[in-house]
Amino acid sequence: MAERDPDPYPKIENARSLRSVAEAAKACHACDLWSRATQTVFGEGPRTARVLFVGEQPGDKEDLAGHPFVGPAGRVLDEALAEVGIDRKRVFVTNAVKHFKWRASGKRRLHEQPNGTEIAACRMWLELELQLVKPDIVVALGATAAQALLGPAFRVTRQRGTVVSSPLAPRVVATVHPSSILRAPDQSRDAERRAFVRDLRIVAKLIG
Repeated sequence: MAERDPDPYPKIENARSLRSVAEAAKACHACDLWSRATQTVFGEGPRTARVLFVGEQPGDKEDLAGHPFVGPAGRVLDEALAEVGIDRKRVFVTNAVKHFKWRASGKRRLHEQPNGTEIAACRMWLELELQLVKPDIVVALGATAAQALLGPAFRVTRQRGTVVSSPLAPRVVATVHPSSILRAPDQSRDAERRAFVRDLRIVAKLIG
């Protein structure tokens, strides 16, 4: 068995530069997900963004493109942001985990939920993004992101749409991940989307 790298985190040339941090993250081997992913998918958006969205992990489309929220879930997010008047170009979007975790199903790659070790391994990158962007508001999309930001006791089902504080950001709002809307049964999908939009309206009001 090969020995594990004693220092799996790559050197960051300039920890005050978002571009430098993103470049360093490409060589991160802090967990095993890098070995099956196409590439690291780091966060994107203006460093001056007042709002930072955190999802779970890149999906199949994001893994191939190298950009966050560009697949079907990203389209749901884009449409909801437009509906509440939040400009996607003015927000920062990222994920709690930067590599795609998947299992094969024929020729398809199906999403698998990252475990606690994988989330913890990526926490350094998320913290650096938050420290450099310094958003006024962080929106946690889904349980994995919410628990990464607010602790394992947080439950999106009970506390979605509530404004809470975190050591990582002054105001955090949790809601569902847009992919959950796509997975909802046909008869409840519209209601799930409306509830998601209601949560984002709270964020829009906080922006002012």
